[in-house]
Amino acid sequence: MAGVTESFYDRVGGEPTFRALVDRFYEGVAGDPPLREMYPEEDLGPAADRLRLFLEQYWGGPKTYGETRGHPRLRMRHAPFVVTPTQRDRWLHHMLGAVDTLGLPEAEDAELREYLVRAAQFMVNAFE
Repeated sequence: MAGVTESFYDRVGGEPTFRALVDRFYEGVAGDPPLREMYPEEDLGPAADRLRLFLEQYWGGPKTYGETRGHPRLRMRHAPFVVTPTQRDRWLHHMLGAVDTLGLPEAEDAELREYLVRAAQFMVNAFE
């Protein structure tokens, strides 16, 4: 019965899985100039760390994100950026492509994709 209470984070392999997801995602972002413009830092590393820590906490892993950054407040943190449906779609293209590389079990793959699509839609704050 251990699997019943096991977190999504643990079921998918923990930190190495989330690190692989985020690293692959940011490889895509780095090669996508319109999306890359939304990341003001010279180095994508800090953004990658924040995203990984957020996702790990959200899915039942360590609470490091909250301990270091407080409540996620995702819409507030993204408010300074104009997030259009096109940018949402570019973000999802790279993120779902990164999910493709993980080889997750079908149920966890579907759950992760559903969350990412919802989260991306939630960030849209402008229309072209």
